[in-house]
Amino acid sequence: MNDFYKNLGRAVETLLEKDADVIANLANTSACLNYYLSDINWVGFYLRQGNELVLGPFQGKPACVRIAIGNGVCGTAAAERRVVRVCDVHEFEGHIACDPASNSEIVLPIYKGGEVYGVLDIDSPKIGRFAEDDEAGLTAIAQMISNFLEMH
Repeated sequence: MNDFYKNLGRAVETLLEKDADVIANLANTSACLNYYLSDINWVGFYLRQGNELVLGPFQGKPACVRIAIGNGVCGTAAAERRVVRVCDVHEFEGHIACDPASNSEIVLPIYKGGEVYGVLDIDSPKIGRFAEDDEAGLTAIAQMISNFLEMH
């Protein structure tokens, strides 16, 4: 993992240590990621409720409120329990266009009790914005969030 993501991870970890409130911490985490990540236009969380993901804390334009598990990039990441990194969302079958300015996306599942609790979703107007080093760094941050959720 590169130094940028090590430092960003420390910043997120510090936020998560300050309070036990899940929503407040997800809100601050999305604000932190929005501040430090370049070339993004949306960052936030969708939280699982039954068979769908429901919009949680985020930074960016208004977004889709509900996404069925298995639909779109977010629903695919949740259903398949894996990171989904999309170079060009217009080539992703079933992509849900909440913001037409988004051209690439990365979605990372977060867990609690071994189950998908939700996803961290980050969009960019730049095609190919997210590379392997972004995936590695953001996966570590998603793991920090999962660890926080396990404790609360």
